[in-house]
Amino acid sequence: MPLATDSIGDLRRIDNCFIIIPTPGGGTELVGFNNLPEISDSKSVSYSDEPIIGRTMPLKTYSHSENRVISTKIDFFITNNSASNTVPGSPHYNLRKIRALQSACYPLNNQQGLGVPYAPPPVCKVSCGKILGEDALCVVMTNYSVSYPTDVAWDDVLMLPYKVTVDCSWHVVYNNAALPGQERILAEGR
Repeated sequence: MPLATDSIGDLRRIDNCFIIIPTPGGGTELVGFNNLPEISDSKSVSYSDEPIIGRTMPLKTYSHSENRVISTKIDFFITNNSASNTVPGSPHYNLRKIRALQSACYPLNNQQGLGVPYAPPPVCKVSCGKILGEDALCVVMTNYSVSYPTDVAWDDVLMLPYKVTVDCSWHVVYNNAALPGQERILAEGR
């Protein structure tokens, strides 16, 4: 089992636990985790009541399933004072990853000249081991909330706390030809 920190005490990135956010120009931003995010996974089903004359209870008929919702609570910690936005644990790096998460909730500017002012927000991917499925899930962000606590030290340049929490809610999306059924959820988890 790998250690949580390296030889100098920096937090190690957790393998296969990440969010990938497409960026303008065809790139991506990888938000990897060096601490376990709090994850919840929920889904609901709607049934309609069909009253029957003389029956003491109505029949339940399946109507439809609701969205599968993945909620994440992600903590970012400042563990070094580097001014680089490419050094994990630095204030600039954490701010870059927080901004990447926030950007997933905003529409894309139309850059292809298609005659519309914007395109929908990006479809992202989320994975954390096998708890959400065998492969990364395609998701769209429906909301986020960033908490900047006052009970921890703050970086004096960016005014960023040494611990920032980002709560996100994601809806899982599927290609129409690949909608999941019970068999696939049992086999693959997605």
